[in-house]
Amino acid sequence: MRIAAAPISWGVCEVPGWGRVLDPATVLGEMTDLGITATELGPPGYLPTEPATLRETLAAHRLGLVGGFLAVVLHDPDRQRSTVDEAARQADLLAAAGADVLVLAANTGLHGYDERPPLRPEQWRTLVDTAGMIRDTAVRAGLRTVLHPHVGTQVETAAEVRRFLTDSDLPLCVDTGHLLIGGTDPVELVRRYPDRIGHVHLKDVRADLTDAVRDGRLGYTEAVARGVYVPLGDGDVDVAALLKLLRDNDYQGWYVLEQDTALPEDPGADVEAVPRRDTARSLAFLHSVH
Repeated sequence: MRIAAAPISWGVCEVPGWGRVLDPATVLGEMTDLGITATELGPPGYLPTEPATLRETLAAHRLGLVGGFLAVVLHDPDRQRSTVDEAARQADLLAAAGADVLVLAANTGLHGYDERPPLRPEQWRTLVDTAGMIRDTAVRAGLRTVLHPHVGTQVETAAEVRRFLTDSDLPLCVDTGHLLIGGTDPVELVRRYPDRIGHVHLKDVRADLTDAVRDGRLGYTEAVARGVYVPLGDGDVDVAALLKLLRDNDYQGWYVLEQDTALPEDPGADVEAVPRRDTARSLAFLHSVH
């Protein structure tokens, strides 16, 4: 079982004002201390953007690079070329640093993940086409591309996930938390589409808060602040069943511990121990059920 981590579990997010951002040495060092051997890249600019420096930074912590998350606007034809070019630059960096997967999300073009305008049919077609163009560009760099259904993006709900699977041939990143919040049971998704699973982000979530987000009674950012994400085994995702299904279907990819976290800005708050503690608990749960 290849287990990796991601900086978002330490509160490092691409959304401005998300919360306190721990420095890379702390985040990467704690990953290593926990026995993790690889990471995703984190938001643009958090880790070095020059390939040799990035490789040196990761090597100093005995970490490999799995891939990277990229949320870009896919549905706007006027931005299609610039979006593909941005994805190509990201793919080149990832490939040069030893990664093998580009994790793509359909950004709304708005700030953060709390609002989501509906798409017209022609915008959806552009989204699918742009995702395919990025896939083709990434292949030339030696990378696979997966589409990440994500809260507050244009592929979030169960209907949108099914529609994307029908209209595109890209595999999915199965993010257990984001899928469940959007109304998709990740276990049923893997059971129904085992051949479309290209990458896995493992999360656990509290059903009471996911229901409130899905119903529009609670914003996503506020739900994260209230602790919608919990260590594996403490929430309402049937992680054990998901892992068994993936093993039964010969999934060979990475399992990325990726628990969306927002750390309070208050410098007096004792927050630095929380990500390490929660990640350790998730690792312990994985080892207990694997």
